[in-house]
Amino acid sequence: MILTTNYAVGETPLSEYPRPQFRRESYVCLNGVWEFQKRKIGGQVCDERADGFRENGGQGCDEYMDGYRKILVPFSPESYLSGVESGFALGDDECLFYRRTFTVTDEQAGKVAMLHFGAVDQSCRVFVNGELAGKHDGGYVPFALNITKLVRVGENELTVECVDTTEKSGFTRGKQSSNAGTIWYTKQSGIWQSVWMEFLPQKHIRDFTIKTDAFTKTVTIDVDCAGDCGDITLTVYDGEQAMLTTRFVGRAVVEGDFELWSPENPKLYDFTLEYGADKVSSYFGVRTFSEERDKKGRKRLCLNGKPCFMSGVLDQGYWPDGLLTPPSNQAMYDELKLLKEMGFNMVRKHIKVEPMLWYRYCDELGLIVWQDFVNGGGEYQWTHIALFPFLGAKHRDSDYKYFARENEGGRVEFIASAKATVMALKNAPCVGLWTPFNEGWGQFDSAKMVEMLREWDDTRLIDSCSGWHDQGKRKTTMKSMHTYYTPLCAPRDSRPVVLSEFGGYSKKTEGHVYSEKEFGYKIFKTDAELHSAIKKLYLKKLKPLIKRGLCASVYTQVSDVEEEINGLVTYDRKVVKIPASMMKALNDELMAEMQEIEL
Repeated sequence: MILTTNYAVGETPLSEYPRPQFRRESYVCLNGVWEFQKRKIGGQVCDERADGFRENGGQGCDEYMDGYRKILVPFSPESYLSGVESGFALGDDECLFYRRTFTVTDEQAGKVAMLHFGAVDQSCRVFVNGELAGKHDGGYVPFALNITKLVRVGENELTVECVDTTEKSGFTRGKQSSNAGTIWYTKQSGIWQSVWMEFLPQKHIRDFTIKTDAFTKTVTIDVDCAGDCGDITLTVYDGEQAMLTTRFVGRAVVEGDFELWSPENPKLYDFTLEYGADKVSSYFGVRTFSEERDKKGRKRLCLNGKPCFMSGVLDQGYWPDGLLTPPSNQAMYDELKLLKEMGFNMVRKHIKVEPMLWYRYCDELGLIVWQDFVNGGGEYQWTHIALFPFLGAKHRDSDYKYFARENEGGRVEFIASAKATVMALKNAPCVGLWTPFNEGWGQFDSAKMVEMLREWDDTRLIDSCSGWHDQGKRKTTMKSMHTYYTPLCAPRDSRPVVLSEFGGYSKKTEGHVYSEKEFGYKIFKTDAELHSAIKKLYLKKLKPLIKRGLCASVYTQVSDVEEEINGLVTYDRKVVKIPASMMKALNDELMAEMQEIEL
């Protein structure tokens, strides 16, 4: 049985402006029906991947395997919503070849043409009118190409060629597996986020960075321009009303009576940047994340200078009909709104980078995001990575062989993808914490990664080794625990103590399951049993730990995913297993407990 959601896709799926913090009027959506073909490796097309990635790297993929077929971009061919036949699979010796045309007008031809991809899995080369426009490694992060010199007035041809060998590459792959089952999911390939264009004046804004300070109510915006970056106009709005306007060169520092952003008051301010003929629309929220000690000397996670217990839920971001790609933006919004109605104030985005609109919705709703980086590396070794830590062992992560990280190209690509993740999400008010490594999957040099992270972004918290393989108090940023089979606890530690995964309570919902195989950490047969167990888990086992120093909790998980049936909702999002009112009452108890903590 094929599970599907109830959301309509349409002829041009996910067509809303895909980058809400960097909006321009010249947006052209390239989602929709493309032609595509599966080809054999062997020729001059798909070469030049990262060093050491493919043994036959000098070869390409111009040997045809079949004729052109239709595919609905941005859904991967392995997904139901792509329109490609069921059972599609890309072999290690095969390449995906996409093509479509687009039109450039006389007016557009006189401007800088930028081609954007939300994400292409796993590596790709892009051609415009037969000429190489650029290449990209890393299947989860956005990238853009300047194709000004390659386009012409009238019809243009765009082709994208992708290779993807999942875990065999050592590159970022997330929860995808060639042997999907239990906590590992169906692999996918190719374009899986929006493709779009914009046309810019020669002098334009290339990038900007927003930093806010909740204590001084100060907003700093640093702008990078194609040009001298002089004479920029900033206008900040409170609703429809302009509250301040200033002109600056390179950097603007503004103070105002800004309301602070928080889960209780997710206040956002729109603003525009004007530089010559270029105009960009964006927004910010004023907030500060920090660590402070309470009166008993325990480290606490704070938002805007106040202790904040972050009660969250683990979010895999998988959909039965779209895999990593949501069927619509409305689907993403509705799910996040449900989490908010359940009383959660945080969501941990697990081993995936979402489309940028997902973060906009978290900004609007007031959901703090703990953002994982996407794991990579060699073959997952269960005894090394999972069993030994469960027995209390941990291993130094400078031992690349132990963590299947011998491939230097894979390590380089992970760092590049991690930085690209930070750069893509750096301005989102909701993002409060980075998680470089989860449960030792592809872990390496975590202390050095923390140093790099703080150079890239010094405004957010870091959980450097979530769950297992803690590198010690001097090297690891938090005491981060994953607890499923043993009693919950909050050990005394000089670092913040967080329960970054727990729960996983499961119940099968007939007619809404992906497979007859069932995986869960604790399985219940009836709704009553499940509800009673969750109430006991939150009120009797979790709540008392807050006064003992626990700073955050992340329940597993938002939805069922394939064989995993431990979601708050079913995989098709049609059945809510835990009533929102019940879950909100439990979360309200946690928040009330936190009110008694003083710094």
